[in-house]
Amino acid sequence: MAKLEKNLSGDFYSILRKIEDGILNGSYTASLEEKSDYSDGKSRCSIRVFERYSAFGGNRVSLSVTLYKPENGSIKLCAVTSGGSTAMFFKLNTFGEDAFLEKLNEIL
Repeated sequence: MAKLEKNLSGDFYSILRKIEDGILNGSYTASLEEKSDYSDGKSRCSIRVFERYSAFGGNRVSLSVTLYKPENGSIKLCAVTSGGSTAMFFKLNTFGEDAFLEKLNEIL
């Protein structure tokens, strides 16, 4: 598992669209598996779960992205990858997870 956390500035929905478009157009095997959106007053929270095939690991890797904008404050992003290991009892070959997270970091 790998994690990326950032404070962002800008329009919440523009950043969300940029993330979605960048991930889905960044790999022909990428897919948006599920999403959820919440709002309360001027606060916003969006969750996206993406998957893509990792040729190096020969498996699918997931990327969960949470984007949160409190009523007063900067936009918070937390992204976590999972599923890149091929071992049964410990993590081996996490290159796919790291590459998926690096793609998101490039988009941002």
